[in-house]
Amino acid sequence: MIFYFHPTTDSATLYFRTVPILPEGSGRVAEVDIGFSQAVKKGDVLFKLDSSKQQAAFETARRKVVEVDAAMTAAEADVVKADAQIQEAKANYQQAKDELDTKSELQRRNPGIVPQRDIEKLQVLVDQRQAGIDGATAARQSVALQISTLLPAQKASAEAAQAQAQVDLDKTIVYAGVDGRVEQFLLRTGDVVNQLMRPAGVLIPDGAGRRALQAGFGQIESQVLKEGMVAEATCISKPWVVIPMVVTAVQDYIAAGQFRAGEQLLEAQNAARPGTILVFLEPLYKGGLEGVTPGSSCIVNAYTSNHEEINAKDTSTGRAIALHVVDGVGLVHALLLRIQALLLPIKTLVLSGH
Repeated sequence: MIFYFHPTTDSATLYFRTVPILPEGSGRVAEVDIGFSQAVKKGDVLFKLDSSKQQAAFETARRKVVEVDAAMTAAEADVVKADAQIQEAKANYQQAKDELDTKSELQRRNPGIVPQRDIEKLQVLVDQRQAGIDGATAARQSVALQISTLLPAQKASAEAAQAQAQVDLDKTIVYAGVDGRVEQFLLRTGDVVNQLMRPAGVLIPDGAGRRALQAGFGQIESQVLKEGMVAEATCISKPWVVIPMVVTAVQDYIAAGQFRAGEQLLEAQNAARPGTILVFLEPLYKGGLEGVTPGSSCIVNAYTSNHEEINAKDTSTGRAIALHVVDGVGLVHALLLRIQALLLPIKTLVLSGH
């Protein structure tokens, strides 16, 4: 009854999220731009990998774009050349056509004056000159098609390859993704970093672990822990201070019950110990967690008004008296926990020999 109506736990911590510093690929470190412990801003360069291979690929892709541009210029010149060839073919055709028309007219007016063989030769020459026009026109259309379709497609592919090469080159430079602080950064020039096996370090975002406290309460208290409940917390890293808190969320699952599918069935009796109800608490007043080191262990005592509701429903039995006794014992329990939290720093100093 004490634990039910006065939820208390010493399993409370200001958990905070860290960001692993990893390149998007593997490589050997060529330059390190920060120290062992240093504040950084979003976009600051942390370190650089050897980029000789990526630089060569980028240069190859860039030259391919230049090559396609040169081909485009040459194709434009071929269009001008094809236009000239078409004009020449048309002129030759017209000359042969005029001569054929003249001799055909003479033959019509005075049959036999022009040999039929000459007229046939001229007709063949006109057809040949017409084929020359068709060939020159087809050649121009082919070059125009290259300019309008083929070469632009090749240039787009070359530019895409250049962009990909630029992305690969940019990946050799690792930047800070958020404002924060890099801690225990031991990377040095010549080290090999791998995305899967060896992170380069840890980046702690600004404000991490300074907004909320996570506490694990016993399962018996799951029915009374509700959002909006008032609570108090005291943390080892900030002794002699009681921090007013409010419950902002209660996790609807107990972490100890989760499992991943495998080849073996679960055996319930192998559970080491009952899991806890994870509760999120935030300071009741602004700046309530100032001075509390993220990751610090804390003790939390929450307050519920369920005993008042039961007392109002049934006052004719000794149940209300029993609940008030529970209230008194619960307050004593909470007081003992506070004393424990206050004495813990002294105990630590004594055990360490100071």
